[in-house]
Amino acid sequence: MQTTDIGSKEDGKVWHRKPNPSVSNGIIASVRSNTHQNKTVRFLHVAFDTTGESFLAGDHHGNIYVFDIIRNRFRLVQKTGQACTALAFSLRRTTEFLVALADYSIKCFDKDTKQLVSWMRGHEGAVSSISVHSSGRYAITTSSDTAQLWDLDTFQRKRKLNIRQSVGIQRVFFLPLSNTIISCFNDGSIFAWESDTLFCKYQLSAPQDGPRIHYKAFAVTRDGKTLAAGGRANLLHLWCLESRQLMHVVQMPPRVRTVRQLEFVADSFDGGSSQVLGVLSQDGIMRFINIQSFKQLFEIGSIDNAITTLAICPKGRHIVAVMDSGALNIYSVQALTQEVNKPPQPLVKVVSQGSTSDSAGMLVKVRSGTVQRPRTSGRRVPAKVLRPTAGITGDEKENDLPGGLNKKRLLGLLKAFGEYPAKYRMFLWRSLLQLPENHAAFSSLVEKGVHPAFLTLQERYPIKSQKLQRGLQRLLSALAHWSAIFGETDYLPLVAFPFAKLFQNNPLICFEVVATVIVNWCQHWFEYFPNPPLNVLSLVENVLAHHDKELLQHLVDCRITSQLYVWPLLETLFSEVLTRDEWLRLFDNVFSNPPAFLLFAAAAYVTCCRAQLLALTFRDDFEYFFHHRNNFDIDGMIKEAYRLMEATPAEVHPRSALSDFEPLLRGQYPVFNKYPTFIVEYQSQERERIRQQEAQYLQERQALALLRAEAVRRQAEEEAWCAQQELLQQAETQRRHLLQQEEAKLAQQRSKLAAMKRELKLKELQLVDATRRRFLQHQQGQCRVQLQRLDDEIHRKMALRDQETAAAVQDIEVRQMELDAKRRLFEQQLAKEQVRVNQEVEVELGAHRHRAELEETAFRDMLHSVTDLAQDTKRVLEESLAEASLHEVDHDWQTEVLKRLERAGADQERQQQLLAQMTRETRAKEEELVKLMMDMEARKWEEVVSQQAQMEEAKRKKKEQSAVPLEALQEDHILQEGLHTGQQQYLRSHRQGEMHSEPREESLPSPCPTRDPGFRPRSAPTQSSDTPVSPCPTRDPGWRPRSPPTQPSDTPVSPCPTRDPGCRPRSAPTQPSDTPVCLNNQSPSESSTPFSLDRGRAALDCGERELMKEVMELRQKLARAKAGNSSTYSSSTISQ
Repeated sequence: MQTTDIGSKEDGKVWHRKPNPSVSNGIIASVRSNTHQNKTVRFLHVAFDTTGESFLAGDHHGNIYVFDIIRNRFRLVQKTGQACTALAFSLRRTTEFLVALADYSIKCFDKDTKQLVSWMRGHEGAVSSISVHSSGRYAITTSSDTAQLWDLDTFQRKRKLNIRQSVGIQRVFFLPLSNTIISCFNDGSIFAWESDTLFCKYQLSAPQDGPRIHYKAFAVTRDGKTLAAGGRANLLHLWCLESRQLMHVVQMPPRVRTVRQLEFVADSFDGGSSQVLGVLSQDGIMRFINIQSFKQLFEIGSIDNAITTLAICPKGRHIVAVMDSGALNIYSVQALTQEVNKPPQPLVKVVSQGSTSDSAGMLVKVRSGTVQRPRTSGRRVPAKVLRPTAGITGDEKENDLPGGLNKKRLLGLLKAFGEYPAKYRMFLWRSLLQLPENHAAFSSLVEKGVHPAFLTLQERYPIKSQKLQRGLQRLLSALAHWSAIFGETDYLPLVAFPFAKLFQNNPLICFEVVATVIVNWCQHWFEYFPNPPLNVLSLVENVLAHHDKELLQHLVDCRITSQLYVWPLLETLFSEVLTRDEWLRLFDNVFSNPPAFLLFAAAAYVTCCRAQLLALTFRDDFEYFFHHRNNFDIDGMIKEAYRLMEATPAEVHPRSALSDFEPLLRGQYPVFNKYPTFIVEYQSQERERIRQQEAQYLQERQALALLRAEAVRRQAEEEAWCAQQELLQQAETQRRHLLQQEEAKLAQQRSKLAAMKRELKLKELQLVDATRRRFLQHQQGQCRVQLQRLDDEIHRKMALRDQETAAAVQDIEVRQMELDAKRRLFEQQLAKEQVRVNQEVEVELGAHRHRAELEETAFRDMLHSVTDLAQDTKRVLEESLAEASLHEVDHDWQTEVLKRLERAGADQERQQQLLAQMTRETRAKEEELVKLMMDMEARKWEEVVSQQAQMEEAKRKKKEQSAVPLEALQEDHILQEGLHTGQQQYLRSHRQGEMHSEPREESLPSPCPTRDPGFRPRSAPTQSSDTPVSPCPTRDPGWRPRSPPTQPSDTPVSPCPTRDPGCRPRSAPTQPSDTPVCLNNQSPSESSTPFSLDRGRAALDCGERELMKEVMELRQKLARAKAGNSSTYSSSTISQ
């Protein structure tokens, strides 16, 4: 047993010489980890990967190692710094592994890059186990209180199993090849869950009649059909998960009191239903039993060297155990099972004479017809009746196979089903080929290493899988060491590749299968080496010529020989033209029939593709056809091969040229020399000569390199010696200087020591001072903290006050918004009232225009009636018309002024913020307006008086010229027109003053009774029909003035008595007939009334009083509006 110490290494070899495990213990190597102080670093846990070629191992220092058994290497991949509690190495990404650490976390690392991939947390206790799904995508971590399901693609937790504190979890794990999760609890209950939905599928109930086991350990076979459970007893429960029933209760030996761990050992030929179960008990011994025969097969470990935990390779080839001493022991399962797998001893024994002392234990009693074996294990072996040897025929002897199989029966089953069951195919092939399994002979061939002919195999035949590449190289090298011809055969890799891929996990079986195929089915292939076997090809061509001459003639016509349509099939053993399943089915039949069947299969392939081959004419097409897969029926091809083998006559049948099947010899492989040795030897000699020349060249080059290196070394030594002498001299000089410097330094140090004493005293004083200062600073800091606390309190109160102020401001703003809304509503009402006033003005202007038209019509009628009107009268009429047109122009100007006032009002709405100032300006403008109105009134009346004087003077002149009453009437009419013009100008100026003074106030009551709808004048006497209509503005058609009193001739007549509702003119005295009269004041009783200026003054006084009254009312309204606006402005100022 080899022992390797990896304490201070990060990589290296596991063993330094090829291990040779003994049958007694089966140990390949023992690995230890010791520190520099010879302290052992204990390994804690191990875990294999999915291939079984390498495993992880973690120690209690947190070091994680990867051991590669195939490459014989180990490597330190991670230093976690804390002990691991569980490992998992079977993830979907093969370079990653999971480590559960002592801090209850799970980390994922990459063994190649040594980087941390993910860090998973969530457990509150130590993780005891990690179970990975068969797909490698999910993992379940288990602790005593919970189990968690992780997604290894995102490293996120998907599910969490929480339980009561009184019921703990023993283990939760995935079943192989399924999505079922098995959970086992401390109370002995076992549940099966669906991993996707966590639906409970079933429960396994422990038997109630027997003793309680208290399950602690569990194991499942690779096919997920059998569950083994053990605990605090020497009993094991075997459950069938398909029927969900307890199959067996296995009682272990009395020395087993507690089961600590259970593991199944996989086998390549059991189809996943493992039959060997390993049981680790409390004494540290792992016992392996067969669960079918319930026999103990072997055991590992001992009481002195106990096993703590272990892991078994998924392929069942190696076992890695963590020992109680902290070391790792690597076991070979093949070495441990070598005694178990030995064939039983023959039942027939030969009795020989000899000393009784040597043969007394093995003595066999011979009885007629029966042979009995001695008792060896205490059990009674049932006697078997042996058939007489004379009754065994040659055919039966030939058809009998190892393991009690019969070749004829297998052939019948094969013809019935077309193939052997995949589960038993390898076993049947081993039985049909009668493989000897010569371990020693094969090991001697493998130990010779890689053959020189296959050193560059990877360059000629690159294979993606490194494992398969190494297996193929090992197989070809063993064949080349067995026989020299195989090192020179170019197509040998094509022959061996399908078997190497099929048996890559068992190199011994692979080698013996290929050797058996070469010895039996490749007979006479190497007689024409290095050319193809023309004799074998001619056999196939003869069969084809006998059964399908047309096809053969077509191939001959196309110059296609058997080297092109038969040899590609044989040299690759049909692996290029068949799929894996088709190839397996074909070789089920090949191995079950004589060696000639392979040649019939080649002929059958050609005949089955007859139609396709007849359609081909070019050589390249034929080459492509026989080197690529084609669509055809494999069952039809096999049936055709059987038909050809049965229908071929003896003179053409290949069996006449081929020998019968001969299995390999046991113990040693047969000598294979059926080939032209001189050619092979010549090539071998040439290759050896080239190799020797190359080796000699390499030796010479190496010697030359050594000479050069020696010369360089000597030159370097000489230079180093010279440099060393110089350095010695320099060192002597330097030492002298150093001594002087040391003396000077010593003096300096003494002075420094005294200075240091003084400095220490000063430092003490400084420390006392610094302590005092720190205390003062501490007090200051406390004061600052207190001040800061007060400042914070002040700031908090200020902030609170600011918040309250902001809330009050917001309330004021809301009130301001309400007041603004009320003000806009009030302005809207004012605008509506202004629109109403404008409409009344327009109605009044329309009425005035209508009356003017009526007056003009009457005047024109009067002009037509008076045909002898004088030229002066015409001139007066023209002036009246011009004045009427002037009135129309004034009306248009007034309309334009109204429009401009409306625009000014709109502009005034946008200047509401200056309402107080505008009020003061409005009051000043009112005073100016009153003054202006009074000035305009004075000027107008002055003009009226002057016009009256002129008219009186004109009347006097006319009286002098003519005393016709019509002229007086015309003059009176002209006077009335003048008065009417003055009255209109007064009213226009009065309206403009109203509009400019308060455009937004409500309409004032009209001083004229014609504007007031409620005014009802008294009835007046009807005028005479011949009296012309007065143009005076009696605005209401229903107004009738009273009969004015008779006044003297110099009293002015009121231009419009309707202006003053309370004004009642006194009765004027009766005037003579020649006195001019006012048409508006005429009554039926009086034909004419003298015109008086005093009456006009009275009317002006009355209008002035009315105007002053209106101005006072307007001022009152403005004062009220100003008071309301000032209160609104003050409230808005407060809110701001």
